Amino acid sequence: MSTHAAARVAAPTRREQILKEAARLFAERGFHGVGVDEIGAAVGISGPGLYRHFPGKDAMLAELLVGISERLLAGGQRRVSEDAAGDGSPEALLDALIEGHIDFALDDRPLITLHDRELDRLREADRKRVRRLQREYVEVWVAVVRDLHPALPEHEARATVHAVFGLLNSTPHLGRPGALPGRTDTAALLHRLARGAFAAAGARDEG
Repeated sequence: MSTHAAARVAAPTRREQILKEAARLFAERGFHGVGVDEIGAAVGISGPGLYRHFPGKDAMLAELLVGISERLLAGGQRRVSEDAAGDGSPEALLDALIEGHIDFALDDRPLITLHDRELDRLREADRKRVRRLQREYVEVWVAVVRDLHPALPEHEARATVHAVFGLLNSTPHLGRPGALPGRTDTAALLHRLARGAFAAAGARDEG
């Protein structure tokens, strides 16, 4: 593939640009504090022009929150499938899951804020879909954690996974992106903390 062709493939679509700016603005100022015209201005099109891509702000919010839940689940399932096809260890698979979630936590911080603040604004069907996807994602992790720590009761494994998600999803509270010690160092710190939590939970029943 030529360089120009690769650039075309990698370039975000206008729809993706709209969603990225909507997520940023919603996270900064709240869903009701942002108008369609402002989202349009952020991507260089008129507010009414957005309606060629989305019927309204509610649809943007739903696609953002449902979309990230789908992406996290698909990423977790893909890592498990890749591990099953190879000769990886439970430790390596858990590391891969942690790394994937850290990428989300560092690169999509506005979506974490949106989920915390705006999930209840979704239509009931979309909200239930998000919750179902999240439960499935948790269970992917629970299976891996119990493979690594067989003596850990299922309910404790699930509670530990939720606690680790809370830790990793704390990134919006770590200050503005430029205030972090650097992406690589922050990712390494979060990874150590997550592995430490799982090791502590496993040691309780294996010690």
